Amino acid sequence: MTRWRLTYDGYAPEAERLREALCTLGNGHFATRGAAPESAAGDVHHPGTYLAGCYDRQLSEVAGRVVDNNDLVNAPDWLPLTFRIEEGGWFSLDSALAERRLHVYRQELDMRRGVLTRLFQYSDADGRTTRVSQRRIVSMEDPHLAALETTFVAENWHGRLEVRSALDGRVSNTGVARYRDLNERHLTPEAAEESVPETIWLRCRTASSGVSIAVAARTRCTLPAKRTVLVETGWIAHDLGIDVAEGAQVTVEKIVSIFTSRDRAMEECSHAARVRVERADDFDRLLQRQTLAWDRLWHRCQIGVDHDDVQTVLNLHMFHLLQTASEHTVELDAGVPARGLHGEAYRGHVFWDELFILPFLAMRFPEIARALLLYRWRRLPEARWAARQNGCRGALFPWQSAGDGREETQRMHLNPRSGHWLPDNSHLQRHVGLAIAYNVWRFYEATGDLEFLAEYGAETLLEIALYFADITTYNRTLDAYEIRGVMGPDEYHDGYPDRSEPGLDNNAYTNVMAVWVMRRALEVLDVLPSYRTAELREQLEIGREEITRFEDVSRKIRVPYHDGVISQFDGYGELAELDWEGYRRTYGDIRRLDRILEAEGDTPNRYKASKQADVLMLFYLLTHDELKSIFQRLGHPYESELMRRTIDYYMARTSHGSTLSALVHAWLLARTDGEDSWRLFLDTLHSDLMDTQHGTTAEGVHLGAMAGTVDLVQRCYAGISTRGDTLLINPRLPVGIGELELGLRYRGHWGIDVTCQRDLLRVTLQAGAAKPIELKHDGLTVTIPPGGTWETPLVDGHTP
Repeated sequence: MTRWRLTYDGYAPEAERLREALCTLGNGHFATRGAAPESAAGDVHHPGTYLAGCYDRQLSEVAGRVVDNNDLVNAPDWLPLTFRIEEGGWFSLDSALAERRLHVYRQELDMRRGVLTRLFQYSDADGRTTRVSQRRIVSMEDPHLAALETTFVAENWHGRLEVRSALDGRVSNTGVARYRDLNERHLTPEAAEESVPETIWLRCRTASSGVSIAVAARTRCTLPAKRTVLVETGWIAHDLGIDVAEGAQVTVEKIVSIFTSRDRAMEECSHAARVRVERADDFDRLLQRQTLAWDRLWHRCQIGVDHDDVQTVLNLHMFHLLQTASEHTVELDAGVPARGLHGEAYRGHVFWDELFILPFLAMRFPEIARALLLYRWRRLPEARWAARQNGCRGALFPWQSAGDGREETQRMHLNPRSGHWLPDNSHLQRHVGLAIAYNVWRFYEATGDLEFLAEYGAETLLEIALYFADITTYNRTLDAYEIRGVMGPDEYHDGYPDRSEPGLDNNAYTNVMAVWVMRRALEVLDVLPSYRTAELREQLEIGREEITRFEDVSRKIRVPYHDGVISQFDGYGELAELDWEGYRRTYGDIRRLDRILEAEGDTPNRYKASKQADVLMLFYLLTHDELKSIFQRLGHPYESELMRRTIDYYMARTSHGSTLSALVHAWLLARTDGEDSWRLFLDTLHSDLMDTQHGTTAEGVHLGAMAGTVDLVQRCYAGISTRGDTLLINPRLPVGIGELELGLRYRGHWGIDVTCQRDLLRVTLQAGAAKPIELKHDGLTVTIPPGGTWETPLVDGHTP
């Protein structure tokens, strides 16, 4: 593995699905897993192509209940390409391995150019040896194109080589074993034909959402070939018969185009797919343009560290982030699935992962970040309806979102350890709305995009603030406002052991972030032009009573404490302590402690045990000054010792059942324990690459954790953040990094170069027409003009 290449030597069936996920190629419009082109879905392989925002709803009967399930659709498979010699058996990778006829196998992902290469040598049952090399791209230059080039060398034989290039619409959503009791068929075949001698096409329609998906493939060969068309329901292929001389080389090129009825600038998707593929350049020209497109992206994603392994994995994480949310996403109405466009885990739903993704995008690709926020804004009508159904004003956003913004969270989930189907109360994680409001404001701070704030962002933020102000109830005894019946980010705790209704009271994270959002709501009304403020206040019916409510709740909301630390929720301090060492001795890996306890007939609701950071998310999202301001406003003392005690308390009681957990803890420890911070950072960095969650990466990468590691380098180790009209930089390099370089976009500046060394911080603005920026470092505010450079000494990688 080099800084730009992920390489696998040898074929390992047990690791194939993991490799498929990590070798996914995409362009923000669609992505295709790194499956072998000759493979079929089964226990070893899962070929999958996923289109951003393309969902389909099906009903299934599970455990005697009807389950409404909305899936990111596994689209028609464009990859299929296999071969055989002299009418022998079609090549099978698994059969070749089992029969010891696979001599060489190597697979390599070139992240710099977005190219997946495969090389292997194979002998058939008659001893005829063939060397095969393949190159694959999903075009970052044209969002509708992909290409597969396969070169065959007949090493010790001559005769007839038959190559089959197919399109398959018979695929299903079978990528996650625990979902296989659900209805997995989402495609209905509509048509399949040959349009011109080199081109075949296939069109399917999603079963309930009615999205038409068309795929066209142009297959060419460098030697004369006899071409035959084969057609079955939902499947079409070109068979090429090629006479090959011993030692000769023949290359088969398959160019593919994908369109859907959701796409723009076309009349009918199958016609558009045929036209695009028939006009497409050859593989080499497409690769040249692919290289240029990725060069441009990498130029805008400059993050460099003097640690080869860390740099490689950071490159991998940025690569997969940009394949899921790219400039092509801007024209789509799509959110960011928690598992990317890399598999079917979480059914392709959108959670709160933008919280970890948008900081990277906002300071490099603000147009992409803006598009992801608009995905939320367009679903405001559904969020308003959800709030009204709960008897509230404002907007209630769903914990899991997909097509139209309704709540997609299942009301039952399977514990694979016990085999039990259990109630799922995670829809009570109302804090997802707080994350959306947080993202809106941070985006405005990073970009200064007042137009976005005025037209879309302020409306979203205000509606969220109205909802949270409305769900608070005043407790006269405590003289405090309370939020009852919710879940925090922890997810292990969804209720009280002695209460039949689900939900928790006064989750500290939810309550404090609600205060932050209400204060931003008041601020946004001051920031906007007066006429726009008046329009929004009239439209959203925000009068003096609502303003007073924001003020009052943000001064009197309840934040519980116990044992000198902030309580995760009311009553947390009365829960039992878990025998952590005992469970580790018994089970080893206890990251999914909730499943272990349920299989024992117990529940995490009885214990002081968290899946991931909950209270501690406050210290991850908000600065010391922001938290101090909030707590003082609430009448609570706030000092650094409270933060340290609270961090230490919950770190000892967290199982890290989510890939995001170690990420947040690495951030928090960066200021107090550099070695532990670095260790946790490396754990998170390698969590997908090494599949530390034992099989979950094969179902789709953890995009929030991937983006979060990049964000940690940017916002924590480099210390870059935005507050108001000021760019803050306060580095704290970890023990494993001696030099860190970043390139940023900020408020009209397309090039801000930041260099952090052990003894020096340097900031350079490239020349341009944008206004000078205000930069704050260690309490000192300086103004840097375009073309200017500012630098200051550091001591061991941080401020003296």
